[in-house]
Amino acid sequence: MADTVTISVPATMAEQMQQAQRKENRTRSELLRQAWREYFDSHYGTYTATKAELAAIRDGRGEIRRGEYKTFQELRSDLDNSHRKAGRKGTRKNSR
Repeated sequence: MADTVTISVPATMAEQMQQAQRKENRTRSELLRQAWREYFDSHYGTYTATKAELAAIRDGRGEIRRGEYKTFQELRSDLDNSHRKAGRKGTRKNSR
């Protein structure tokens, strides 16, 4: 799905875009998408997942399809219960 974005540019920039469109036989949208990609790549970089990470993502998606997952609330409850159990070590004696 695509979003529509409206921007204003100076007349000289619009003229440059028209020249590039004709020269490269590309639409204005194609030129702007490429400019945005290059901007974000140069300022924020891109991350490429490793083979192991991609495999883990595929495995996780398979588990979700099979219903093998916990909701956030279930996970939170499990963690709360494990902390409560770990905290029950008996009474402490003061060393005074």
